[in-house]
Amino acid sequence: MTGKGDLEGLLVVSVEQAVAAPYASMKLAEAGARVIKIERPEGDFARLYDADAKGFSSYFVWLNKGKESVCLNLKDAADKELLRAMIAEADIFIQNLMPGAFDRLGLPVAAMRDDNPRLITCSISGYGSDGPWSQMKAYDLL
Repeated sequence: MTGKGDLEGLLVVSVEQAVAAPYASMKLAEAGARVIKIERPEGDFARLYDADAKGFSSYFVWLNKGKESVCLNLKDAADKELLRAMIAEADIFIQNLMPGAFDRLGLPVAAMRDDNPRLITCSISGYGSDGPWSQMKAYDLL
């Protein structure tokens, strides 16, 4: 992102893939926030949807414009600590992994807010965090 926006000076850390969270964080980047996209070591699977944008997926390029990208293995202790340090400095945290994924990784969102009381968190799921469909995958602009 070049130029200034209303959100300049804010740091967004987003553990994201596919559509919903990348779209949300893209809008924050467009408004001037610094957005750091956290991807799994092999990268966001949306990178491989097509190769129309100079070898990259046009879909991926569109949804991730203006962001920085860092690959982390969230099952690795050192990478988890790096993510914790990033979140400690962040203003906003976004994630769209399956409900409960951060708890299972030992990174509960409630603890992130305890460690960083000013942190705004956004957990996106296709069908909510509980209920009969909560563990179903959804990839769309829901």
